[in-house]
Amino acid sequence: MNICFEYLYRDAGNFKNWGEVVFVNPNNLKPDELNSLVENLLIDHLYFVAEKANVPSLYFEKQVSHLDHGWHEFSRFSATEEIASDSLSRDIDVFIESLKFAAS
Repeated sequence: MNICFEYLYRDAGNFKNWGEVVFVNPNNLKPDELNSLVENLLIDHLYFVAEKANVPSLYFEKQVSHLDHGWHEFSRFSATEEIASDSLSRDIDVFIESLKFAAS
């Protein structure tokens, strides 16, 4: 079972772009465990900088610089049979470490 990381970018007008990245899960971690773990790592239990976590940023093409921001929002982890899509070929454990950095 692989793990799908679902996240979004919400701009100043509350418009949303959704994204997901699938990671291999060699230790068979459960999505609920990961959700709880990550919520305790992130800024206000939700926010991180996508570029620091090495996941694609989801900014809109047209940004309003004085209103928009650099934070992305965590949605959830889910189990999936999809193949891994992480561009760095990380497993979920390594990605969690990236999220620690991305929330600092």
